[in-house]
Amino acid sequence: MSSKLTLKVNGKSVSREVEPDRLLVQFLREELGLTGTHVGCDTSQCGACTVHLNGHAVKSCSMLAVQAAGSEVTTIEGLAAKNGDLHPMQAAFKECHGLQCGFCTPGMVMSAVDLVQHHRCSSETEIREGLEGNLCRCTGYHNIVRAVQAGAAGMKGA
Repeated sequence: MSSKLTLKVNGKSVSREVEPDRLLVQFLREELGLTGTHVGCDTSQCGACTVHLNGHAVKSCSMLAVQAAGSEVTTIEGLAAKNGDLHPMQAAFKECHGLQCGFCTPGMVMSAVDLVQHHRCSSETEIREGLEGNLCRCTGYHNIVRAVQAGAAGMKGA
């Protein structure tokens, strides 16, 4: 038995009928075509599916779409400015080479933005601990940490 889901995604109001067992990541990717949110492990271990729910990072593979009813969801596609300019964290990942294959990057960027906005993250250790729930199999994290530091500076300057 489906139910009507109404929420705001990337600043736009969305209403759809959804099955009660539909995951938020499935809803975003399959119903709305927002494929920047990746499915990595299906167990909320890798962080590739991270989005913002009411301004805070959540793993969308561990949450039902109906649980987001009435909320505001921001995906990686909604992070950039309306004119197309990259968010400071996105730009920092690009400039600091904080990605290789790019699979973890959307979730990593969304988690990094949350980290800067809501948590202490000035040292390398704090950044590494703050990103613990996001896995990257390519970079070794050195450039990711540098990107978060540069992105944090850019967010403070913006």
